[in-house]
Amino acid sequence: MNRVYLDHNATTPVDPAVLDAMLPYLSTEYGNAASIHTFGQRARKAVEEARESVAALLGARAQEIVFTSGGTESDNHAIFGIVQAAANGPKHVITSQIEHEAVLNTCQALEKQGVSVTYLEPSREGLVSPASLREALQRHPETCLVSVMHANNELGTVQPIAEIGRIAADADVYFHTDAVQSVGKVPVDVRALGVDLLSLSGHKLYAPKGIGALYIRGGTHLRQLLYGGHHQRGFRPGTENVAGIVGLGRAAALARASLAEDSARIAPLRDRLERGLLERVPHSRVNGGAAPRTPNTANICFPGIEGEALVIALDLRGLACSTGAACSSGSVEPSHVLTAIGLSPEDARASLRFSLGRHTTGAHIDFALEVVPAAVAQLRELSPTYRKAVEAR
Repeated sequence: MNRVYLDHNATTPVDPAVLDAMLPYLSTEYGNAASIHTFGQRARKAVEEARESVAALLGARAQEIVFTSGGTESDNHAIFGIVQAAANGPKHVITSQIEHEAVLNTCQALEKQGVSVTYLEPSREGLVSPASLREALQRHPETCLVSVMHANNELGTVQPIAEIGRIAADADVYFHTDAVQSVGKVPVDVRALGVDLLSLSGHKLYAPKGIGALYIRGGTHLRQLLYGGHHQRGFRPGTENVAGIVGLGRAAALARASLAEDSARIAPLRDRLERGLLERVPHSRVNGGAAPRTPNTANICFPGIEGEALVIALDLRGLACSTGAACSSGSVEPSHVLTAIGLSPEDARASLRFSLGRHTTGAHIDFALEVVPAAVAQLRELSPTYRKAVEAR
């Protein structure tokens, strides 16, 4: 059976060029980058070249890049690190209701420690209002951090980060963005966006799993989370994952070179997928479709079905997609992102995310347009709630 993969927001395949760059550091180039002999210095050179490559993709300086194990660690380090380094006294953090769980659960942990948190409500299109941020900052002068994601992992909606950054800067408050789903898909320039900290993850841009990075603007007062050696200026002790870092560096270089071309090719495929499904599947609709989005992401509601049943049905037909964040897979609760933008729990559970990638073709879209309507129709025939859902509209 031919299989089509439309779940690139969950993870991407390792690019062959990335794998080629990594292989020597999994075999002959096995030195520890902290060692001063020749083996170690060759590894050190590779790590620093990768750091420069990641910095170039972000418009940052190499010394502002700290390698981590991925987006979750980067988010945790940014949020805990800023709050713990803040002056004693009441502390307050502002985030949004539609963040990834790596941010939301970190903020909930802070609340248990006595830190107050404001969760900004998004619009029905999945956008955070800069005005609501300004109001929250005025109500809470003790705010030490704002954390708002750049692109949403379920909807693909791109937040007005530059405007949010200006508001945070005017209030003299640190600003962190989770850019795991935007880096490599849309232009990201930390200076233009006005961010102090930015998280990214390698496996979302064709590098391997288990490697990521945290941008820390020079002069940012951030407390380290881990204690050990003096690696990476003390921010992240521990022997560096040289092969993973090299892979991330190569992936960053590829993304920088192909970003415009990839976007121009993928966005029309995404649009064709959406139009085709809306035409072929009655009562379907795009969630967050009127907002600025990453070019690869479509989130579509198919009322009257259970999303997880549809994912399984499509997988049996050879198409991989998802109901939302892979980190929330298996949860009995509807997507917190979709309910936050106003969907009922039933419609949230009836929504699927299709996320395209660098190797998605027109033939893959044609296949999806063939199997998705058939699977939805079959499940609706078996659904006792479908007719009720339609009549309620």
